[in-house]
Amino acid sequence: MISAQDVKKLREMTGASMMQCKKALEETGGNFDEAKNVMKKSGSKIADKKCGRDTAEGFIGSYIHTDGKSGVLVEINCETDFVARGDEFKDFAHDVAMHILAMNPVYVSMEDVDSAVVEAKKKEIIESVKDENKPADIIEKMIEGKLKKHFEELCLLTQPFVKDPDMTVGALLTSKIAKFGENVKIKKFVKLEIQ
Repeated sequence: MISAQDVKKLREMTGASMMQCKKALEETGGNFDEAKNVMKKSGSKIADKKCGRDTAEGFIGSYIHTDGKSGVLVEINCETDFVARGDEFKDFAHDVAMHILAMNPVYVSMEDVDSAVVEAKKKEIIESVKDENKPADIIEKMIEGKLKKHFEELCLLTQPFVKDPDMTVGALLTSKIAKFGENVKIKKFVKLEIQ
């Protein structure tokens, strides 16, 4: 039997609802690691269902470094003003802004990268591996792997989250969509620095 203490502990670890935590613990026989994995999969399904919904509300999150010489503004949209005004949504926006300042992404996601930029990088990678003495299919996999890795490092949603490197910012966003029960999008950001 799953105790209320176990449910509370999982809720504190994940931020999910009590019912979601209880259901995940029951499904996994009380195993916390497996329960977290079940909840991640469930969150992805919820996020997939909500991804097409309009996000007309939102919040501008900010983070200013302690030296006062650098900062970030990030626009995060959601469906309702009720969610946008909530402390947890504002904390999420603040954490994303802090991550952006620390990890310096260039794009929100791969969809924001101009195809000419991708092609230029691909040509650069092709040039760097042309002297490799390997079969063509292996070379092609190397090129694709290097290209993917390069843009994963530049795109906010594919970067490991600075406060929890075991999850990407995209996975964190998915968990927030599941928790808030509505679509959430990181729309854009701007980084400011005094040189």
